[in-house]
Amino acid sequence: MRAFRIAYDGRPFHGFQRQPDVRTVEDELLAALAALGVSDGVPKSYAAAGRTDAGVSAVAQTVAFAAPDWLTPAALNSELPASVRAWASADAPPSFHATHDARFREYTYHCYAPTASLPLAKDALDRLSGEHDFHNLTPDDEGTVRDLSTDVLRDGDYLVVTLRAGGFARNLVRRVVSLVHAVATGDAPTSKVERVLSPEPLDGPEGVEPAPAHPLVLTDVGYALDFDVDAEAAASAGEVFDELRAERATGARVAGEITDRVR
Repeated sequence: MRAFRIAYDGRPFHGFQRQPDVRTVEDELLAALAALGVSDGVPKSYAAAGRTDAGVSAVAQTVAFAAPDWLTPAALNSELPASVRAWASADAPPSFHATHDARFREYTYHCYAPTASLPLAKDALDRLSGEHDFHNLTPDDEGTVRDLSTDVLRDGDYLVVTLRAGGFARNLVRRVVSLVHAVATGDAPTSKVERVLSPEPLDGPEGVEPAPAHPLVLTDVGYALDFDVDAEAAASAGEVFDELRAERATGARVAGEITDRVR
């Protein structure tokens, strides 16, 4: 059994998990394994750390399966698109399951919020920390009680929000960010947090919509495994995402030029 760390740019994909008639990260992984002759379908004992929504990126998505000894991250990358890069791997016991054996999952959200108050954001997150029933921040009917660890810092015009838990209900991270942003910008009172955490359901205009998906990154998944970084694969990932960073920075400058000149 071998576990692989997978980084990807989520924008070209309709999420991680396979779905009919749309492109997903998992489709690319399974196609690469088929091209390498590892499996003509889903490999034996295959599992992933979890699903990510359409547009969400990852540094540490983790997949594990019965893999031949020669299958390194670099070998896997030889059949993957540039936007999906394996970069580390670990030996795992035969009973290992990438979903169930995850000790925690960590997400980081880069929230553009130049006018937001960092103290208000911290206060909102402090109130959301710990074990709560987050039923008003997810469409799920079950598994809504979570023990949440939170952190936030300011980086220029951005609030960088980090959330960690054993697992997350659907949309929970993005709705937490949306709530924190509303409080930090004054669009909602701090008391809105208590209202969200109350047993009564929130409906209609009182509800909290999820923040956009593309600023969200799955940054870590914890396991009792020792991952070895594949230097060749990590260098490849660095080149790909450096190019992507430059491309998007250039796009931001162009958009800024247009904005400044039409005002």
